[in-house]
Amino acid sequence: MRRAVITGMGVLAPGGVGRDAFWKLLAAGQSATRALTVFDPAPFRSQLSAEVDFDPRAAGLTERETRRMDRAAQFAVVCTREALTDSGLDLSRVDPSRVGVSLGSAVGCTTSLEEEYRVLSDEGRQWLVDHTYGVPHLYGYMVPSTLAVEVAWQAGAEGPVHLVSTGCTSGLDAVGTGARLIEENAADIVLAGATEAPLSPITYACFDAIKATSANNDDPEHASRPFDARRDGIVLGEGAAVLVLEEESRARARGARIQAELVGYGQRNNAFHMTGLRPDGREMAEAIRVALREARLDPTAVDHINAHGSGTKQNDRHETAAFKDSLGDHARRVPISSIKSMIGHSLGAIGSIELAACVLALEHQVVPPTANLRVPDPECDLDYVPLEARDHRMDVILSVGSGFGGFQSAVLLAAPGTVRP
Repeated sequence: MRRAVITGMGVLAPGGVGRDAFWKLLAAGQSATRALTVFDPAPFRSQLSAEVDFDPRAAGLTERETRRMDRAAQFAVVCTREALTDSGLDLSRVDPSRVGVSLGSAVGCTTSLEEEYRVLSDEGRQWLVDHTYGVPHLYGYMVPSTLAVEVAWQAGAEGPVHLVSTGCTSGLDAVGTGARLIEENAADIVLAGATEAPLSPITYACFDAIKATSANNDDPEHASRPFDARRDGIVLGEGAAVLVLEEESRARARGARIQAELVGYGQRNNAFHMTGLRPDGREMAEAIRVALREARLDPTAVDHINAHGSGTKQNDRHETAAFKDSLGDHARRVPISSIKSMIGHSLGAIGSIELAACVLALEHQVVPPTANLRVPDPECDLDYVPLEARDHRMDVILSVGSGFGGFQSAVLLAAPGTVRP
């Protein structure tokens, strides 16, 4: 059986550009949420964000690349470069038809699309827009697959190239899909991950309308409070992560440093409500069971759970129920945390960023904390690690996600050589 392992990683996250800075933030339990700065948030209920301190020039992008690419695409390309460097791969020695891309995004090139609409419509005053004011790259902004294409061009990938858009599970699903390409012998190397730059007025207006975001504007650093009884919604963020997935025997043959193995992946849908969740967590529980069956693991093998932990009552109680359903009594013995408490919720990108955190947690044998968790919700009565990181022996980590539309996904990562010899 062909197996997918992780041999490289690139991360751009709020408060941490690059894998080392990202882990330093998480291990310290520091919050990167703050008052929104990328546009004037005065008209909006929620005025908070988790922004990436990103300078395209400092990140190595040329003026032409910066002009052509939406911010989300810039994130993806920079992460791809870091991931390839981290992997030690020499792509000039690889058959390009055996290199694929599986990239996730929930909202595509939202930032550039909104900016262009403002110009073309004369700040919304014209119902019929004047296309002559559009930039030459406008069509690319309208096609989400452009994001995956930019990564493919960066790596010279001529194999399968996919854009996965399943809402807030896009990052998990893109990596799971990338692993499938390797297992099915469609590719030997896949650049898998997700990117998102959604911090724009249209995004804030949409989340304001359903009151899903926190309005704790006076204390932005502590606004993201998953599993806390005082929580009042998510804090929108941005970022990206790209992982180098490689066929295991190939990686070993070239002497690669294997950082983790993807041993299980499951996805289900609740077919219930566009934004609502069933309180019993049945669909997430089933996705977890599918991942465990694929990995041929008992629930007791799970050493840590990276929760979706968005910071809404509905979600936090839903996944608490899902963990109890899928893991049984073992759910009460597993340390669980949500890094959204520190880096916010970057929609489609967050699943891949969280998988990067899981790889680092395996490497350091440390469970990141759930920052700001001071008053636990009595209905979330599992071991949600509060405030400070915890040293913990780990071989297997479960990461889960929920997305609008009913998507429920689960990925199991294992330390090299611990699950399969």
